[in-house]
Amino acid sequence: MLPLPIRPSISLTEILAYSFLAFVIALIYTKPFVKLLHHYKLSKKLRIQAVDGASASVFLQYHESKAGTPTMGGILIWGSIVATVFLSRIFSAQGLVDHSILQRGQVYLPLAVLIGFGILGAIDDYMNVIGAGKNRGLDALPKLLLLMLMSGAVACWFYFRLNYHSIHVPFGSSLGLSNGELSLGWLYIPFFMFVLIGTANAVNVTDGLDGLAGGLLIIAFSAFGIVAYITGLYVLAAFCGVVAGAVAAFLWHNVPPAIFFMSDTGSLALGGTLAVIAFMINQVLILPLIGFVFVIEMLSVIIQLTSKRYFKRKVFKSAPFHHHLEALNWGESKVTMRLWIVGVFFAFLGVLVGIYG
Repeated sequence: MLPLPIRPSISLTEILAYSFLAFVIALIYTKPFVKLLHHYKLSKKLRIQAVDGASASVFLQYHESKAGTPTMGGILIWGSIVATVFLSRIFSAQGLVDHSILQRGQVYLPLAVLIGFGILGAIDDYMNVIGAGKNRGLDALPKLLLLMLMSGAVACWFYFRLNYHSIHVPFGSSLGLSNGELSLGWLYIPFFMFVLIGTANAVNVTDGLDGLAGGLLIIAFSAFGIVAYITGLYVLAAFCGVVAGAVAAFLWHNVPPAIFFMSDTGSLALGGTLAVIAFMINQVLILPLIGFVFVIEMLSVIIQLTSKRYFKRKVFKSAPFHHHLEALNWGESKVTMRLWIVGVFFAFLGVLVGIYG
């Protein structure tokens, strides 16, 4: 385990209390927030093109009725997270609790990524609302460049300031690796950027059915919270609990039929934060297990695009994968809940590997 600063222990009771506080804050402000979205007509414009530029006929067949649903719900999620973190500092200063979540060693970095990626997602969502951009949103190249700039800054902070240059390989000691660590040297920076951008986009791609991404994010953050707690990173575990609590409140109103969507301002922010937490715990190689459905969703898009470009044929009826399952007439709720079940199973497996590997 790399020497990440460990702050005073936060009890499990405090972690659950902070998680519940985030849930309550998000739940209380949901109705006025949605009213605000309606008032300013911040509603999502459905995409008319698939990921390969062709007509999104399958998507429109099942989702045309959702046109006009308020978007930018991610602001409520990370706003509630930020509010809870800063309230914890106030409670600590007043002597109401022993420890605050706002600790430089474990929370500043994921909180910065949450806000930074959230702002980028909000810009993309707003451009979608006003119909700007070639594809109703921030164009792909400037969006990628901004993601690279932000992820590169965080990667350099890990490499130069925190001296992270290796990754833990589960069961690596049995493979002959010293302390189970694989040193990457300067390649740690591009590897970090790839994982951060890939995870953010994978969550973004998965956010296509009511409740799907929200439920999977609760599972993933809860899983990493467990690993963080067991490895002694109690403040980071509390932060994971706060994120899960805020997303749970969003999910309360996002299950079918959703009254609002998290959209890019939520999916990019939460996906990026999930990746940063995996690096902070030094368990990035269990991220594909804990976020297994996110990986499958992203791979389905890559496979579909590659097959259509080079072989002129589809592998899936529609991509991402959840739309393929919809096209098989599973029904939106059934697709969502079955992918939740898959997510729980692989997250549990990831936690076991993280603890015993």
